[in-house]
Amino acid sequence: MTRKFFGTDGIRGRTNAGVMTAATAMKVGQAAGRHFLRGEHRHRVVIGKDTRLSGYMIENALVAGFTSVGMDVVMTGPLPTPAIAMLTHELRADVGVMISASHNPFEDNGIKLFGPDGFKLSDADEMAIEALLEEEPVLADAADVGRARRIDDARGRYIHAIKQAVASDIRFDGLKVVVDCANGAAYQVAPSAIWELGAEVIPLGVTPNGTNINKDVGSTSLDAIKARVVAEGADIGIALDGDADRLLVVDEKGQTVDGDQIMALIALRMQEKGMLLGGGIVATVMSNLGLERCLSDRGLKLERSAVGDRYVLEKMREGGYNVGGEQSGHMILLNHGTTGDGTVAALRVLASLVRSGKPASELLHQFEPVPQLLKNVRYAGGKPLEDAGVKAAIADAEADLAGKGRLVIRASGTEPLIRVMAEGDDAAEVERVVDTICDAVRAAA
Repeated sequence: MTRKFFGTDGIRGRTNAGVMTAATAMKVGQAAGRHFLRGEHRHRVVIGKDTRLSGYMIENALVAGFTSVGMDVVMTGPLPTPAIAMLTHELRADVGVMISASHNPFEDNGIKLFGPDGFKLSDADEMAIEALLEEEPVLADAADVGRARRIDDARGRYIHAIKQAVASDIRFDGLKVVVDCANGAAYQVAPSAIWELGAEVIPLGVTPNGTNINKDVGSTSLDAIKARVVAEGADIGIALDGDADRLLVVDEKGQTVDGDQIMALIALRMQEKGMLLGGGIVATVMSNLGLERCLSDRGLKLERSAVGDRYVLEKMREGGYNVGGEQSGHMILLNHGTTGDGTVAALRVLASLVRSGKPASELLHQFEPVPQLLKNVRYAGGKPLEDAGVKAAIADAEADLAGKGRLVIRASGTEPLIRVMAEGDDAAEVERVVDTICDAVRAAA
């Protein structure tokens, strides 16, 4: 069955266009509700959102859909994606929903679904819901229509839970931390959690207005936090994305630290404590070859997955790993949650900073990256990767890099982009092959 609604991370699109309309959201609530109506108990769904203006519209439509098929709804208001995963399991809900388009601009929105175990849905569950979306909904009898309520303590529950990721003997006293929440879902909880552990918090991106999520702040726009870290003389900067499942770090010199370095730090620290499972970690095909070499030197393996945190998680569960993530900043620590959690990863980094006594620039430089270049080419339609000229350019690049580098070409699962990545020990050659392929894609698009 061809997917019409679900992409690589739930359902996502431009508000009031395509699949991201109130009418579709209501149908998603009806279809997902029907799919998870199992057993004789009173069924429940937890719904959270980020700070996008359209979140109100999508939330209300989902509530209408779920209640119409007989599910009770618990609404949390703005909370990070991992908080909704946690609360879905904690509240014994049958399904959880996060309304967010993650790092995308405010004009977009999305619907992410979690099962009763707090994990993102399997392909089989998504396909079953896709099929139900094409059918007429089975509505509940009048007496069985669901009820909806908001809970007031969701933020506190999440803050308490994530602080457990830090050992009880660790305090952040003396640390000055810039916390950039991208005007998104973590604008209240992330600064609060870090402050409660003793740090001096300098907040950034904590004034959402519905249209400024990810705008010039957050993990996809680091200029503001880099300048703030340097200006304030801060020890470190923490940059989250719109739904706070992603983390990038800025060291005290204003330099970017990507997900590969963060994963290396967390994994090697856990190895020292005898807590790392699976004999290594899981990362995607985009992670730097330097990370693989770093882990290998310590007797650890790097298991690679397709791009997307759900694919990282699948590999982790299959192989018994408890650490995984993406270079872009998704960090999955299964000891502390069922999905990527940027704030938990940040707390682990800050705890290591305290224990080591080293500056962030030293602590977070765990390996020397191999020269790597990623460029995105936007296209209007069609399938550029099936073009003969593009195929030829890719074949030539693979031959040039054979035995001395890697090439990864893929279409984005959330935007009309072709992502072209190459890495190798020769930076000039890496740049040349990437530019050649990008030119070919532009010519075909």
